[in-house]
Amino acid sequence: MPVRARSLLLACLLAVCAPAACAKVGTEPVPGQPPHHVEGGFRNTNPAFERPSGAARFAFIWKRAWAKARTIEVPREANDGAALRANGSEPTVTWIGHATVLLQLDGVNLLTDPHWGPRASPVSFAGPKRLQAPGLAFEDLPPIHVVLLSHDHFDHLDLGTVKRLAAERDPVFVVPLGLKRWLEGEGITRVVELDWWQELEYHGLRIVCTPAQHFSQRSPWDSNTRLWASWVVAGAARRVYFSGDTGYFDGFREIGERLGPFDLVAVQIGAYMPPAIMRFVHLTPEQAVAAFQDLRGRTLLGIHWGTFDLADEPLDEPPARMLAEAARRAVPLERAWILKLGETRRW
Repeated sequence: MPVRARSLLLACLLAVCAPAACAKVGTEPVPGQPPHHVEGGFRNTNPAFERPSGAARFAFIWKRAWAKARTIEVPREANDGAALRANGSEPTVTWIGHATVLLQLDGVNLLTDPHWGPRASPVSFAGPKRLQAPGLAFEDLPPIHVVLLSHDHFDHLDLGTVKRLAAERDPVFVVPLGLKRWLEGEGITRVVELDWWQELEYHGLRIVCTPAQHFSQRSPWDSNTRLWASWVVAGAARRVYFSGDTGYFDGFREIGERLGPFDLVAVQIGAYMPPAIMRFVHLTPEQAVAAFQDLRGRTLLGIHWGTFDLADEPLDEPPARMLAEAARRAVPLERAWILKLGETRRW
């Protein structure tokens, strides 16, 4: 990356290290509201949760900005979307890259955290660059009925992608609290906003906003002003859980007890090093398997790896660690999935 581009990116990212007080978000629950609501925004309810210090974030961002670019070849399966466009009833899952998953259930097509952009960054000229082309070209998508957004981070919410989806596919965007106003500010108005445990019925599907342990931020001034979430989609005979980004917390067990068991659990397995930065907000591969069992899942799908270089672990490490932990916990090999980019499987 050119020095000027690095410097401009650092200026943008280091601003994010400014004290969270810039967003004027409280720390104590609002009387009469759920415990994750605070004045001006939201919080995690795990008493052990803590964000790394500004100095720790500064050091991490500085190191990442000057690190040598890394590459990885992720296995790919050719997919022109024809079978997906023809499918009207079979439950399928297709990994498009990172946290972008195409789910087909009971005739409804859902996209999670859609990202077809070239970078996961607030600027177009620098920041984590896409390492793999999407597993399915945008033009080859089937009709998209619902888009599920887990939170506002740049690797999960790509503005160019959601605007293109709104313009060309006209889906319903189902989002956590606070994101409706942000999307409307970008001209996207077909939005349903939910709090944790609230739900939406859509063409026979039950879509439930469920807790996650993470944070939100797209600028120095909006930290935790929008909620973060995971999602459950329940059809007539099958149920799927999508984690978005989350650290390991007791919420997995509660979600499993209230809404499980799940036929498919799509869980983040990458971006976990160094622990000083990541341990409360991302899962290790081992924790992903533990979360899968807490959720009472039948089939585990590891996602959120190999697409953007976001953390310090080797880029090809997450799948191997997830599969090793699944074996250690006696999860059958045929129930622990690492999909190729573009691969579609029936679930």
